[in-house]
Amino acid sequence: MLKADGFDKAFLGVASRFGMDEVFAYDYDKVLKILQERDGMCPDEALEFFHYNIIGAWVGDKTPLFVKQYGSIKDAVDDLDL
Repeated sequence: MLKADGFDKAFLGVASRFGMDEVFAYDYDKVLKILQERDGMCPDEALEFFHYNIIGAWVGDKTPLFVKQYGSIKDAVDDLDL
């Protein structure tokens, strides 16, 4: 498993996927908050940096997951426009 350095406070646990190695999972919103507080980024800068440099940094099947938490499936469906 690969660790997302500097984001221990956003750690959620270990995620399992069929036929693949387990990976570390991190809270999406907490990672954004860390970028804003630690690195002084505004929300838009943090989001852009996160998507390009963190989520966009695919390093194979052991790349960590980033979980966006919702209160319900309905909230997720509404937010994602599914």
